[in-house]
Amino acid sequence: MQNQIETTKLKPIAESGNEAQDILMYVYDALAAKGYDPITQMVGYIISGDPTYITSHNSARSLICRLERDEILEEIVRYYVRGHADRR
Repeated sequence: MQNQIETTKLKPIAESGNEAQDILMYVYDALAAKGYDPITQMVGYIISGDPTYITSHNSARSLICRLERDEILEEIVRYYVRGHADRR
């Protein structure tokens, strides 16, 4: 019986010039790739601060831990307001 070792290929982070946005999108993709509901998992992480809500797949957990939770909330609010500014 031959022992096979699988190599994990890391998908590079698409850089937009906004580190928080880049990390959030990367983590979202990693969660979806593992079959999780990314929104539910990310909300759980933001509310609790428990990094186990985020998969370690493709180093997503270590990446999201680079951001403070208040930075994540700021980015979410900024994104939402930009997308709805025309409704004022």
